[in-house]
Amino acid sequence: MIAAGLCACQNMPESYAPPVQRPIFEEYHPEFVNIVNMGDVDAPTRFVQDISPLAEGAEHSWRWCKQRPTVKIRVKATANLKYTVDLAVPDVTFRDTGPVTISFYVNQHLLDRAQYTAAGQYHFEKAVPPDWIAPREDILLAASIDKVWVSKKGDEREGFILTRIGLKP
Repeated sequence: MIAAGLCACQNMPESYAPPVQRPIFEEYHPEFVNIVNMGDVDAPTRFVQDISPLAEGAEHSWRWCKQRPTVKIRVKATANLKYTVDLAVPDVTFRDTGPVTISFYVNQHLLDRAQYTAAGQYHFEKAVPPDWIAPREDILLAASIDKVWVSKKGDEREGFILTRIGLKP
């Protein structure tokens, strides 16, 4: 009986007010993405056309593209943005196509062209006129290759390899 009485007596912890509840990322808005990295899990949600759904490479960091890979992004502000893209012209396609020219577009405006006379990895970057884009609205970024590689059977068509594309401050 005494043992039962001792077990029933216990000290209750002091009561306290719960901490103030705040969202973890108050400024996080997933719809605003400046750069699309091909290895990102959510990258396919930004694809408009001509980008493989399959990420490849050791870290799944790149994707094959067709004629005119296009992504859709949104930015908060439009001042001082540069179109940026990391791509590769692979040797396996270059052997058949030879030199290629890639044209870079922002909302259907031709920003520039670059000719690639050898297989390899390349970086392109150029300032975007702010009146070509609007904050908080969809922006289409494209890179169009003049010659795509076609397999001997004619059932495969590849343009180039894309690692990332977007607008950076």
